[in-house]
Amino acid sequence: MSITRSYASPAEVKKALDGQQYIASDEISTTVYLTQQLGKPLLCEGPAGVGKTELAKAIAGATGRELIRLQCYEGLDETKALYEWEYAKQLLYTQLLRDTLHETLAGTQGLAGAADRLAQEEDVFFSMRFLLQRPLLKAILSEQPTVLLIDEIDRADAEFEAFLLEVLSDFQVSVPELGTLTAVHRPIVLLTSNNTRELSEALKRRCLYLFIGYPDIEQELAVVRLKVPELNPKLARQAVELVQRLRDLDLRKLPSISETLDWAKSLVTLNAKSLDAQTLETTMSVLLKHESDLQKVRRRLNVGSRGVDVDDDDLSEYRWKN
Repeated sequence: MSITRSYASPAEVKKALDGQQYIASDEISTTVYLTQQLGKPLLCEGPAGVGKTELAKAIAGATGRELIRLQCYEGLDETKALYEWEYAKQLLYTQLLRDTLHETLAGTQGLAGAADRLAQEEDVFFSMRFLLQRPLLKAILSEQPTVLLIDEIDRADAEFEAFLLEVLSDFQVSVPELGTLTAVHRPIVLLTSNNTRELSEALKRRCLYLFIGYPDIEQELAVVRLKVPELNPKLARQAVELVQRLRDLDLRKLPSISETLDWAKSLVTLNAKSLDAQTLETTMSVLLKHESDLQKVRRRLNVGSRGVDVDDDDLSEYRWKN
């Protein structure tokens, strides 16, 4: 049996998340604390790659709960999110129990009589053994407390969002053949959204709200130092400063924190000593994922032939063209 934990203050939550290598602001730690104390879902919005999904993983690790993830997409419906009957398994059992069925139907008159006799046995075939639990139902019926991550809810249809309201309001679901199933343990629920569409007021009303944006330079540098400690500290600062400046440009896709970390790991792998022209030219695609963005940055960024010496803390070698 796993040991689950709760925390008595936002400060304890922040320390626990730090232990999961997640650097949480006071706002994040306070909101996570209230989510657990009030038993309300947490809607976490922000650009892609800023750590929303990682927050759910960190919460699960900090509380000792299993993480159950529902990845949303267009066309997602109840059968993929909640449950469905395993008809193939039911058919297999029917074939295996053929002799028993013959005995059950013995003496019946006509199809109607056989159907009525079978109806008395349908509880056998519409029971939990044939119910395939999808993430929502798995989180509700779990014998151990869980963290339920409903990832990228904005990618799902509005109809699915409406379906979630019953689950998030009462943490129970209705299965016609079995009745109402209520949560054994109320899960900690975190929904993430990349703001690709506006979510309903009804959904927002049922949730606490947290917006996670791009971090400032010191926050991002702290993440890089935590996740990629082998990167030279001065080179790490230069890399983060450049990423911060890239986010000020009008790009199709701004580099996320996860891409900053990928770049930092790439610099370590290449044994880079400085952000010289060659290093920038060959690694910029780790940060930027559209050719138009790459061309725009190459036009704007002018790197001297000496590159940026690691002793230059102010990135004076970088000159942005107007």
